[in-house]
Amino acid sequence: MDVSNILASHAAKYQSITVEKETPLEVDAGFLTVTDLNPIDEDSYNENLEEHLQSLARDGVQSLFSSLFTLPTKTSPDGPLAQLPPPKYQLPRAKPLPKPKPPTKWEQFAAAKGIQKKVRDKKVWDEEKQDWVNRWGRDGKNKQVEDQWITEVPLNADADYDPRKVARDERKGRVAKNEKQRAQNLARASANTRQERKGDIEKTLATSRISTASMGKFDKKLDGEKKVRGVKRKFDPTEAPIESEKQASLALLSRLDSDSKKMRKEPQEESVLNVRKAVRFASKGRGGLALGREAAGGRSSRGGRSGRGRGKR
Repeated sequence: MDVSNILASHAAKYQSITVEKETPLEVDAGFLTVTDLNPIDEDSYNENLEEHLQSLARDGVQSLFSSLFTLPTKTSPDGPLAQLPPPKYQLPRAKPLPKPKPPTKWEQFAAAKGIQKKVRDKKVWDEEKQDWVNRWGRDGKNKQVEDQWITEVPLNADADYDPRKVARDERKGRVAKNEKQRAQNLARASANTRQERKGDIEKTLATSRISTASMGKFDKKLDGEKKVRGVKRKFDPTEAPIESEKQASLALLSRLDSDSKKMRKEPQEESVLNVRKAVRFASKGRGGLALGREAAGGRSSRGGRSGRGRGKR
């Protein structure tokens, strides 16, 4: 039985998994990228663009999948997963690397004393309830004194002593203390260096000196106060090369040209009579609407007087 025709049709239907090109494709399995450095075939590109792009995409994806199936795998609940190697290409960062945060006051103390950080569990065992309860939060262990139905009262307590209120105030005080320490750590972490803080203080002091009406000329000077340095004026040399003078003139002309384009263009048709000025003068600054109403009212009043006069005769 000759099956060559069947194999030929099957090979024509399904392309080979090996991609052969003049320049081999560069596959970076770490970034799951494929780079094709081969020149574009103009004939196939101009003949059928869609088919050409699909062919390039197919070759790239086939090369990527072929490289992925050669990688070591590990088992997982979702099935075998390929262990990607480190990336080959070094992509540039959009922003610089973040600076390491300075240690907090507690971290400095723990490092000096050799204290190891120990994460406490969120659940603790309650002997009375015989169950695991939250350490903090709703129904937490830290609210045990506030929620219990009987509490021991000290002998020297006042008559209006409320143990629940005292326990709640102590818990709120601890929360406020922790929040204050957290804010201090954030402020200490975001603080600039000593030189930068000194520069900011000097800049603020210099700004406050010239904030008076006399620009600090008649203000009282402190002992050892340094004189504020102003901006030194820079003058161009009297003798300069021709090329630099040419560049300065061209820059000035270009600036003038740009300023003229920004200005509002004058109307093309110029009239001898300034209509707006004439209306403002005739209406005594009230505007054209007031002038029109006055003219309409004058005509109606003259017509009414003449009609009544004819009637009397």
